[in-house]
Amino acid sequence: MKYNRILLKLSGEALAGSKKFGFDAEMIKSYAEEIAKVVGLGVQVAIVVGGGNIFRGEDAQEAGIDKAQGDYMGMMATLINSMAIQGALENAGLHTRVMSAIQVDQVCERFIRRRAMRHLEKGRVVIFGAGTGNPYFTTDSAASLRAIEIKADVVLKGTRVDGIYTADPEKDPTATRYATIGFEEVFAKKLNVMDMTAFTLCKENKLPIIVFDMNKPGNLVNVVKGEQIGTLVTMG
Repeated sequence: MKYNRILLKLSGEALAGSKKFGFDAEMIKSYAEEIAKVVGLGVQVAIVVGGGNIFRGEDAQEAGIDKAQGDYMGMMATLINSMAIQGALENAGLHTRVMSAIQVDQVCERFIRRRAMRHLEKGRVVIFGAGTGNPYFTTDSAASLRAIEIKADVVLKGTRVDGIYTADPEKDPTATRYATIGFEEVFAKKLNVMDMTAFTLCKENKLPIIVFDMNKPGNLVNVVKGEQIGTLVTMG
């Protein structure tokens, strides 16, 4: 395998599939099946998932809820999603652990870096919930941080778009996809890959990012094998 330990970042909206809210059972099942294929190849898999299918910070602000309070509510939403993914993965025959940045001992473990790495070494899929445990940080930042902490080989950002484009391909039909792009070029062209904190963490720690279409069967396996799927962001 090209990558032996990966951090897979999924958005909460991805779990909703064609729905606007909640879970699409078939979508979660298909993700679990794709992840199971990768684990079957001996790849160590960690996952960070957002919470946008359950709760979004914009909703809190519209309701007059304090920003920090809203962020904590979002952390709880990511834990619900983590448990949903855990259930689907275990139905697919995998061993898993959910590790949370905030204390919820009845349903998951607290995040301890060395314990997380040991779980991965034993072949368990580790799902990191509750972001970084701090308000004002996105789950993209949590994904970058956890990937660095567990010494992942790459951050895989699974989206519904097959890579990074010169413009939004859903709005601009002339947009073209980058096969490979450097961190500095992403900065210079102000391309929307991750939030700036998350992206800078990866750059400073020389951690590559691959943005790819998670909804296409086989893509995840092909990415970890090193095939040219999506867009690779490197030091250049």
